Amino acid sequence: MPYPHSGPTGLGQVAQQAAQVLYQHRLVSTRQLHRLITPHHTRSEYLRRQLHTLREAGLAETVGRRRSGQTDLLWWLTEKGATAVESAGLLPQRPYRMSPEAALGPLQDHTLATVETGLAMVEWARRLGHECGPLDWSPETAHHYRDEARPGEDLALIPDAVLNYVHTDAEQRTRTLLTYFVEVDRTQMTIARLAQKLHAYAAYRTYTPTQPGPRGARTPRRPHTEAWRSRYPAFPRLLIVLTGAAESRLDRRAADLRSLAASDPALQHTDLRAGITTLTKLQDLGPAAPIFLPALGPAEPCDAWLRPPAAVAA
Repeated sequence: MPYPHSGPTGLGQVAQQAAQVLYQHRLVSTRQLHRLITPHHTRSEYLRRQLHTLREAGLAETVGRRRSGQTDLLWWLTEKGATAVESAGLLPQRPYRMSPEAALGPLQDHTLATVETGLAMVEWARRLGHECGPLDWSPETAHHYRDEARPGEDLALIPDAVLNYVHTDAEQRTRTLLTYFVEVDRTQMTIARLAQKLHAYAAYRTYTPTQPGPRGARTPRRPHTEAWRSRYPAFPRLLIVLTGAAESRLDRRAADLRSLAASDPALQHTDLRAGITTLTKLQDLGPAAPIFLPALGPAEPCDAWLRPPAAVAA
């Protein structure tokens, strides 16, 4: 693992790594933890023993989840466990705390689907010789902005995850950091609401904070000082990952989202790069395959760089 050990102390390396992952991602299944932390082990017994040491120490808790005739445990950190991880100072502090009620609540499937999306990127990075690890995405990070369509309102854009992926080209000896906003859609919201998220990303893309000027007027702080530049070297690409239904239905959903985006005047001249795929395609074919349908512009499928195959060949 590329990550240093962090508290809690007195535990094995795998248990400490599991504590970090649980702190970052809030709710993770045993199977997901096995694929993230100990993929080199054929079986998960060693990981399970390490997880039970966390629970026996009062640092983690579990709830059962039954899927496809099998029961898997879902893990999260207790307040004691979260405090222990925070004391090491190696991860950005997160105010969110999981509880038994939240673990069993309506957001359970969405949280696990977001982890599964990040996990697909991790597993393909291993296969392709790229870099993306268990801590390389952060869930629900707020980005504050204002939208000209809603004057006077302070808004917050909260992606399901912000994910970093390092593309390594051994032949060219190049390394490229790709940052993604990730939205996971389980078909629980209307297409119109999903299209509104595209609008929000486009608004954040151009949002420039202002400062009070003469007589209360507000002026940009400096030219070309969009809010995102204080966080990212380049504006992140947006990946919309669909799941929760048959592939044929998800493909129709992707096409419907494109149609709605095409009818939104605010999206006609944006340089937002956004691609739509399904979780199954991402798992089976990987981000280097042309599995992303552009949400805007020509409908030619592309890879996670969100470049059409013709541009890649060129």
